[in-house]
Amino acid sequence: MVVFVVGRRSHLTAAVAGLIALLALIGAMVAARDDPVMAVQSNARLVPVYSVAREDKAVAITVDATWGADITPQLLDLFDRHSVKVTFFLAGNWITHYPDMVKEIASRGHELGNHSWTHPNMGSLPREKIRDELSRTQNAIANLTGTTPKVFRPPFGDYSNSLITEAEALGLTTIQWSIDSLDWKNPTPREIIDRVMGRMKPGAIVLFHNAAESTPPALAQIIPALQQQGYSLVRVSELLLTGDTYIDRNSGEQRRRPARSLEPEPVSHEGPVPYASAVDSGDDDGSGIRPRPEAEVEKCW
Repeated sequence: MVVFVVGRRSHLTAAVAGLIALLALIGAMVAARDDPVMAVQSNARLVPVYSVAREDKAVAITVDATWGADITPQLLDLFDRHSVKVTFFLAGNWITHYPDMVKEIASRGHELGNHSWTHPNMGSLPREKIRDELSRTQNAIANLTGTTPKVFRPPFGDYSNSLITEAEALGLTTIQWSIDSLDWKNPTPREIIDRVMGRMKPGAIVLFHNAAESTPPALAQIIPALQQQGYSLVRVSELLLTGDTYIDRNSGEQRRRPARSLEPEPVSHEGPVPYASAVDSGDDDGSGIRPRPEAEVEKCW
């Protein structure tokens, strides 16, 4: 019979080795949460900004523009009357067809965001194609207005780790939305108002479209109602927090990071944010999170 004798020194050595391994793992987790590239290398899931944890009552109205410009002047005049600045996310075909309107939007003080060049589902595109889509739109907007976008919204809300990191490499923060007005489904103004106001909270990002007929009359009531409730309406880039922040991977909310420690990133107990859908996707169960049916994705502008 062979007897193995393990002394105290062996136990101590094993314990120290285990502690070192644990500290290395925690260090890698901390690095991954701060470095999107490292996060991708470690297979950590990245998410865009859906909303912002604001202490004040700031919210952002965003307008996607992919086709049509007839209603856009109404929106611009409406924003001027209420002294509101918003963010327009522009797609390449819209920029090409309405260059004067692009300049007009910028001249009125609104923020211009990148919404891709050909409006594809970008979550499955290779990196080279992603860079081409983003770069062409960046250059087109810069050439017309002299300003380069800082924010990007993926078409259909479809994203991936590669998309988020390629956007960041171009200085773009990827933005989704926490409230979908569903104006692209042609609801009545009252339906839009009830939907948006019923879901409003500080840090919300609201999605509208520039060519939806019910959007101007709905916003004509939403904007003053929000202002009367003490909300300030700001551009998306102004809504974002600065400094040491992180995006909660479950809720998509951008948050200010607590004092640095070796503890893992705080995790919300809310439901998961799906890769290719918005937080607010029309659900009626109050959860605020569910993937959009393919039929809705195809119809969304």
